[in-house]
Amino acid sequence: MLFSKMFIPTLRGIPSEAEAVSHKLMLRAGYVRQLAAGLYIFLPLGWRVLNRINRILKEEMEAIGAQEISMPILHPAEIWQKTGRWHEIKEEMFRLKDRTDRDMCLGMTHEEIMTWLASKEIRSYRDLPQIWYQIQTKLRDEARPKSGILRTREFIMKDSYSFDIDEDGLEKSYNLHAEAYHKIFKRCGLRFYQVESDPGMMGGAFAHEFMAPSPAGEDEIVLCDKCGYTANVEVARSVSPMSSDMGWEYEEVHTPQKRTVAEVSGFLNIEPAYFIKSLLFMAAEGPVLVLIRGDQELHEKKLIRIIGPFRTALKEEVLSILGVEAGFIGPMEHKVRILADQSIKKGIYISGANKSDFHVKGIKPDIHFKAEWHDLHTAKEGDACPECNTLIKIEKSIEIGNIFKLGIKYSTPLNAVFLDKDGQEKPLIMGSYGIGPARIAAAAVEQNNDKDGIIWPKNIAPFDVEIIPLNINDQRTMDISELIYANLKNNGIEVLMDDRDERPGVKFKDADLIGIPIHIIIGEKALKDGLVEVKKRHIKEIRKIPLEDVIKETFAVMNEIE
Repeated sequence: MLFSKMFIPTLRGIPSEAEAVSHKLMLRAGYVRQLAAGLYIFLPLGWRVLNRINRILKEEMEAIGAQEISMPILHPAEIWQKTGRWHEIKEEMFRLKDRTDRDMCLGMTHEEIMTWLASKEIRSYRDLPQIWYQIQTKLRDEARPKSGILRTREFIMKDSYSFDIDEDGLEKSYNLHAEAYHKIFKRCGLRFYQVESDPGMMGGAFAHEFMAPSPAGEDEIVLCDKCGYTANVEVARSVSPMSSDMGWEYEEVHTPQKRTVAEVSGFLNIEPAYFIKSLLFMAAEGPVLVLIRGDQELHEKKLIRIIGPFRTALKEEVLSILGVEAGFIGPMEHKVRILADQSIKKGIYISGANKSDFHVKGIKPDIHFKAEWHDLHTAKEGDACPECNTLIKIEKSIEIGNIFKLGIKYSTPLNAVFLDKDGQEKPLIMGSYGIGPARIAAAAVEQNNDKDGIIWPKNIAPFDVEIIPLNINDQRTMDISELIYANLKNNGIEVLMDDRDERPGVKFKDADLIGIPIHIIIGEKALKDGLVEVKKRHIKEIRKIPLEDVIKETFAVMNEIE
């Protein structure tokens, strides 16, 4: 492709609306343009990157026996109503009515539609297993679209779905996808982790996410360098450091108008780790008292998984249910359900005295109160790994893929069943597996850039090689440039040649900004010695190569870079 014939609108300045590095560079390098909040146009370079990513996705999906199909973006509401997600999903779903006043939605994912198809077509165990996939547009009305193509309202997604006879079959399909995802992300040149995750709105019993570490990421993951334990902070377990036994006896302490842990801790000059926070919540089952250590934060999603949706009790509800003013609640002598975090199972603590302006010092779990013990706190730096007790670290990451064991969550309400060997009707056992191609592209830019621009991993770069003739008005320079261009193309290399009548400095700046992995620089001075220059973009190493060896050396350099 000739630069002069291609639409590559590079920018010299940094767009004011851009925050993430990938957003800034993809705008400056002419890969994308923003139409509206969360809506992006992929320009020719950007679309080439997505197509190369999608090519990798298709190859690895088909390597595990997945079959590509295409499903509508517009869905009838009744299918989503049968699974309950029509009501569970709130503002994130785009809803509309057709001309007959029929409720419809724009697909944010395709579990319902894939399951509907399976319910109509799969009849017998002989038809199984099946893996179907698509690369399709999805729409989600994000409350806060941001960071360029990392968080958008319309996006392309590779989603695949497995249908199996039993849990053993699901385990095989799940592992096949996990292995394929590892190959995909390695081929895309990403650093990534596979981490335990929360199934969330997808449902099901078990899930993993694939996370690319980056400061631009909105997710946090917990990592243990010693044993390899990894998890999204939403589900991560951790062991809080134990506080020393202060040997307190059980006694009331006057704490006038001191309600919060911070206030009482400062008043008594005792660290927050020696306190129990007592929090009253209202759930469908009724009031629930939750206990957590004073230096920890409650992870609301962990609590939701135990008691379902909840809200914080109002001050008047606290007084009515517990008989104590909010801010002085203690865990003792209550008749409501009590849940306590594992971090306070041992030790001696301070908490509210269940009367205004007083706290109690010397509270012992299982002696002064009984509770159900759960993992309720948010893992943080300074905690230890739950598997090997080594200190964990927490890293910001971009979610680039996910895999879910759905089981029968969708097949049961949509009556997706098959007849087993004994003629018995059984529900299909399902899995769901997603990857965001645009997120791969953005994560690649976040992980591979320098002060001059993007440094694409070779397998997903818009072109393999960029040829830069320094003087297009010199006939020999152009003759040799065009010969190399033709020979590379004939050898299956995708090439961009900068044939513009621009100063060398402009061409070099644009080449570094765009980030094609290999630059072949053709100048009059080197040509006098029968040489051209080959540069690796990621380290800016320049080799002087004899003209007759250019094709061979270009392949050698391509094999050296990732």
